Amino acid sequence: MEKQIALHHEDGLKLAATLHYPVAPMTDDGKHPAVVICHGFIGNRIGVDRLFVKTARALAEEGMFVLRFDYGGCGESEGDYGALGMDSMIGQTRTALDYVLSMDCVDPLRVTLLGHSLGGAVALQTAVRDRRVKRLVLWSAVGYPFNDIVRIVGREAYDESVKKGAVDYMGYTLKSAFFHSLMDHQPFQTAPRFGGDVLIVHGTGDEMIPVDYGFLYQKIFWTRGEGLCDKEILFQANHTFSSRKHQEEAIRVTGDWLAKLDKQQEEWHHWSI
Repeated sequence: MEKQIALHHEDGLKLAATLHYPVAPMTDDGKHPAVVICHGFIGNRIGVDRLFVKTARALAEEGMFVLRFDYGGCGESEGDYGALGMDSMIGQTRTALDYVLSMDCVDPLRVTLLGHSLGGAVALQTAVRDRRVKRLVLWSAVGYPFNDIVRIVGREAYDESVKKGAVDYMGYTLKSAFFHSLMDHQPFQTAPRFGGDVLIVHGTGDEMIPVDYGFLYQKIFWTRGEGLCDKEILFQANHTFSSRKHQEEAIRVTGDWLAKLDKQQEEWHHWSI
């Protein structure tokens, strides 16, 4: 079952969201894991080629609650995307977590943020600040928000935003403050502060964000004293895993990884008893 909902963020900002209910039966304690999907730059909760719809439905089939939502000014959400910036996106992600964790049937020890592209960086920065996030899945994640987004929109567009205060990019009015907010966040530097488990998925054919970022993220996460980090490199997959084969592979790898963690947690629980 799927339900369309509105998340109420600060200053009256309403965010459009879709909640997917788990299809598989409840565990012994009546709790289910939950996943919140964070879309990328000027994206939406559907995803390119319906990637997030397919992901949410597949994970729900495996017994998870899944919440996918539109950041302010994207998709069907209210707000001005180009004026809100990355700090606001982190806050909006925490509002999504508030909603998920308000449900009694969600296991607070099995809450995952799945972030794609810029949403990957937002998910990581949120996880560092919010200890309720126990697991992190990074799909084609941005590593240097400012440099990566300026490279995508073009230097001339950025320069115009500085000179005129804003620039029109694919129908979005990106204000200079939006770009400046990206400067304040360095995911590679903050990554060691997240103590949970991490899965990195990246394609060798990514034309937007270098696959090298996946290797660098894993090296950084490996320096931590706690939390595991696994990596899956998909051969020839592009930035949005657009082919059916690559979509299914990214979804399968993610579902299998989360299921593996659940099994380990259950075995540890029985052993500790």
